[in-house]
Amino acid sequence: MSKTKKFLLDDRQMPTQWYNVVADMPTKPLPPLNPQTKQPVTKAEMSMLFPDALIDQEMSAERLIDIPDQVQDLYKIWRCTPLVRAYGLEKALDTPARIYFKNESVSPAGSHKPNSAIPQAYYNYKQGIKHLTTETGGGQWGSAIAMASQLFGIDLKVYMVKVSYNQKPYRKLAMNTWGAEVIPSPSDTTEAGRAALLADPDCSGSLGLAISEAIEVAVRNPDTTKYCLGSVLNHVLLHQTVIGQEAVAQMEMAGNEPDVVIGCFGGGSNFGGIGMPFLRKNLTEGKKIRIVAVEPASCPKLTRGVFQYDLGDTVGFTPLIAMYTLGHNFQPADIHAGGLRYHGAGSIVSQLLKDGLIEAVAMPQLETFAAGVMFARAEGIIPAPESTHAIAVAVREALQAKEEGRSKTILFNLSGHGLIDLYAYDQYFAGKLTNYDLPDSEIRRSVEQLDGII
Repeated sequence: MSKTKKFLLDDRQMPTQWYNVVADMPTKPLPPLNPQTKQPVTKAEMSMLFPDALIDQEMSAERLIDIPDQVQDLYKIWRCTPLVRAYGLEKALDTPARIYFKNESVSPAGSHKPNSAIPQAYYNYKQGIKHLTTETGGGQWGSAIAMASQLFGIDLKVYMVKVSYNQKPYRKLAMNTWGAEVIPSPSDTTEAGRAALLADPDCSGSLGLAISEAIEVAVRNPDTTKYCLGSVLNHVLLHQTVIGQEAVAQMEMAGNEPDVVIGCFGGGSNFGGIGMPFLRKNLTEGKKIRIVAVEPASCPKLTRGVFQYDLGDTVGFTPLIAMYTLGHNFQPADIHAGGLRYHGAGSIVSQLLKDGLIEAVAMPQLETFAAGVMFARAEGIIPAPESTHAIAVAVREALQAKEEGRSKTILFNLSGHGLIDLYAYDQYFAGKLTNYDLPDSEIRRSVEQLDGII
């Protein structure tokens, strides 16, 4: 068995095309609907928010889509990212399992998010857009799109969920350093924000509400300003597949094929990025690789939500998306994994789960932080709170292998480092974090407000 620790690809081996899993899905995702007419959204309607090239990608069923040369050149700042054999973690767990992780924390923004931020900024730049608006939860997407916007000379306004704005001041400073204006959401700068503050002056915010605020600003000036999103939508998952395509090649270099591929889950970007190229092997080659999405137990749309058409935001600016959802009015608990505090899942991932082609697991907060600390002490990398969810399930899988006395190969995506999230670890070590037990009645109250379209 090879004792190689790290598996590297050079620039020439970086993917030159994104992989679109829609081409191989046995059941295609349901189309987004106009919330007023309940008819499929048209390209003209979507053009209020997105540049034409991204709309084409959003609606595409083409298997492979070329990555523009300028995007490839910028990717090469940090790509290809390493695939690492986690010998330290294996030893700590005393497991016969082989554990690998794809290290997306090496990007300039410290996470996987630039994989989509760079092309989104590029396509807006090519269409002559001067201003972008967006939302961010934990701040990783906001940091990435701030960096990307600066590279293309585009102004950026970021609505950051207020609880994370307060918990993660250095994420805000990173965005400011890259030239972005950062506003805590809910804010008094939009009608959506003012309404939320009127209803609850102490509202800590949600991704759905921050999306509403960002879209409201964008639609005021659609000719010069567009909106961008860091997860959920088809084109975002498409861009992220550079992760899994590299990982497929690197696992071949390691002489192993994963039995299970794991990614944390908020809206689906890093999970889709690592998982879809391996799912392609299942769909086209008959492989039986398990693809596991890991969400927080306090925001369990995949494991406890309903599959219905729902809005992507709180107010109702977005199209209706066929998704697993807790309801767009659901207010998640103030956990430190801010990037996972979203009420719904993207349509691609939702359809795959509905068809039984992927799995989902919900994890309690304290177990995820315990796994993150173990990983940091074994491998030297402090993971983002979001990423600890994937690590926690990798630990469970490795311990199960030990209990059963058999080997298995585990791959997870380390979606980002936690060096700007150390306050979360401070709270964990101080015993101030808790698990959030979400009652069924709270979920039921939220989903009962949906229209029941499916």
